[in-house]
Amino acid sequence: MSAYRRAMSAISVAVVGHDRPGIVHRVTAAIADLEGNLEDSSMSLLRGHFAMTLIASLPDEAAVRQLDQALGDLRSEGLTVAVFEVPDQEAPAPGESARLSVHGADRPGIVRAATEQVMRHGGNITDLSTRLGSDLYVLSADVTFPPGSDLAAIGKSVKEQLAAVGVVATLTPVDEDLL
Repeated sequence: MSAYRRAMSAISVAVVGHDRPGIVHRVTAAIADLEGNLEDSSMSLLRGHFAMTLIASLPDEAAVRQLDQALGDLRSEGLTVAVFEVPDQEAPAPGESARLSVHGADRPGIVRAATEQVMRHGGNITDLSTRLGSDLYVLSADVTFPPGSDLAAIGKSVKEQLAAVGVVATLTPVDEDLL
């Protein structure tokens, strides 16, 4: 945690709605105008719909309320905007990081089957994306398993279980030091 961050209020902002130019700028400018610091963010365009979540720090609780008000124009333009404070938490214990890749013919239940396998092995999904191309469905997930987990054994199990639903799965260890 940076020294800059310690004296500030951590907030989360989520913005969802029909995409148009300038949304990211307007949200980040509102944070900067309040002397806030953007820390972590993710933005995606899903079939013409904009989806962004971020974590930022603001100087104090008054700035949190001011940010919520400043983003009111986006709400009046049809975007859904949520601003809320994020309590400080201890970081989870580091675990075994892996990338789960799944692909196959599109059919209902692929994500359910993949996430069930991750859950059964005690994994936590930290990033997930899916894409549907003509008839091919692709899932990619960053996963953290408990410390000491046998990723080779987990990968074999996941591959076998997902083959039963007609998709190909691979679990590849990720060296966090390279990220």
